[in-house]
Amino acid sequence: MATLNDSRRLTGPNLLSDEPGAVLDVTLEPGREAEAVERWRRTARAMLDEVGWSGERLYHRTFPGGASLMLSAPIDALYAATEVNEWAWESAMADLEGKGTGAPSPAEVAARLRGRIAEEQNPALIALATAAHEHDVAFLSDSELASVGLGRGVRVWPVGELPSPGDVPWKDVHDIPVALVTGCNGKTTTVRLIAAIIRAAGRVPGFTSTDVIRVGDDDLDRGDWAGPSGARMLLRDTRVEIAVLEAARGGILRRGLGVRRAQVSVITNVAEDHLGEFGIHDLRSLTETKMVVARVVGPEGHVVLNADDPGLRAVADRVLAPITWFTLEPHNTTCAGHRRGGGTVVTVVNGEVILDEDGERRPIIRVDEIPIALDGLARHNVANVLAAVGAAAALGMPLAAMRLALQAFSPTSEDSPGRLNLFDLGGVKVILDFAHNPHGVSAVVEMAAAMPATRRLVLLGQAGDRDDESLRALARAAWSAHPDRIVIKELPQHLRGRETGEVPAVLEDEFRRLGAPPERVVRTESEMAGVRHALGWARVGDLLLLPVQGEREATLQLLRKMEASHWQAGDALPD
Repeated sequence: MATLNDSRRLTGPNLLSDEPGAVLDVTLEPGREAEAVERWRRTARAMLDEVGWSGERLYHRTFPGGASLMLSAPIDALYAATEVNEWAWESAMADLEGKGTGAPSPAEVAARLRGRIAEEQNPALIALATAAHEHDVAFLSDSELASVGLGRGVRVWPVGELPSPGDVPWKDVHDIPVALVTGCNGKTTTVRLIAAIIRAAGRVPGFTSTDVIRVGDDDLDRGDWAGPSGARMLLRDTRVEIAVLEAARGGILRRGLGVRRAQVSVITNVAEDHLGEFGIHDLRSLTETKMVVARVVGPEGHVVLNADDPGLRAVADRVLAPITWFTLEPHNTTCAGHRRGGGTVVTVVNGEVILDEDGERRPIIRVDEIPIALDGLARHNVANVLAAVGAAAALGMPLAAMRLALQAFSPTSEDSPGRLNLFDLGGVKVILDFAHNPHGVSAVVEMAAAMPATRRLVLLGQAGDRDDESLRALARAAWSAHPDRIVIKELPQHLRGRETGEVPAVLEDEFRRLGAPPERVVRTESEMAGVRHALGWARVGDLLLLPVQGEREATLQLLRKMEASHWQAGDALPD
């Protein structure tokens, strides 16, 4: 039995290709994947020829129990392209299952689809895109706006009022440097660090993230903007001199990248998370998804990779641009060989961040001078610093700016909201973090384990779109903190196909299997209820580890109120 799960447009470079187009995610009967894909290819090819798109290409990838099926298409007819792809799939499956009778003929379907393409086509858009390519500047478009150039050099028009290419002042149109940052953990912190370095160098940075779109001190919008729509909004702001774009897995898979060219791409790490979505079932395919950002960097740019990540080391030979490796281990063999070959490496030697570039070893700053490193206890933040230094060097930022920014950037809710924020509330230490997968929780737990505490509490929960083994791995990561109290939170806004109580039940079962006494484990009906329970339980000398995802702003407001009122353990909590 075959099922169509999702049909969507791809507007930029993506997992299957560097072209725009339309993609289907389908479930396939085990053992018949190859036959189903081949039939789709035949019907799709025939319909592309019929509608006048003979030059477009087909791509596919299979995975356990399914496939992703993509056809390329002009950027001004992507909605019509989804209909072409859907028909090709339905026709192929009807043929495969012997149900072809009664359906409209291919000629009738082609006539209808040609009409849909004609309705959507915008020749002025294609002409402007072609001219931008000829002038070697970026072209961005969506349903409302089209633009050429980026940042300081951008020109923007409504899609219904586009100029002819000859009326564009091309001498004033130019691109700006763009850095892309992806990975499973550390993306937002790394983005903020790079932006801070750019600003310390006297330039105007703009960045997108899962928190906010920001230009200088100005927040354009708050929320999760780590996809192509956030990139377009930022890159159309004429104040931006250098852009740093967070590229989340979901955005890459749903729509593709927001840009076709970058000067720098950073991959912080790859860890098991969100497996099972969009046909990404294992670490290898997740790594391939993250590596999309490397494909848009040319030979004049740099790809910054984590040398401590075995998955990234395994695929590094596919990178065509120069690589900058970063590592927490000064004797990392990959980096040693890269350094001997004249490549760039960022590492820590004797407690000092070192940039090895052009055969010269350049000291940047001591780790104990970097507030977010917490004297080296926060090793994951040290890794984020190394990634940021590698990106900043590739962007041409001076060492003095790196040092200044890293000294000033602190683990506060102002500089890095929700990322390793430390509060001391009347002798109760609180660590607020976004950690949401086993890799992230393990990193924070490792740091917390080195901090003295009388008792320790861990708050834990997860969205319903992870499988049971991922949930159990999350519990195992939290259990390594040796908590005296475990608060399991329900996330009612993120059930994602699960029943209420189902995810907490799996987590609690794993904690019990690990040996947690029943009296140590409590459940709460929401994230905020879990936060308030933790604070109410705390006493002087305790350490609370609070990974918070959905209620981060509300949690920050509560902690700030407590801090301002000089709250003491045992006092009533503010409303």
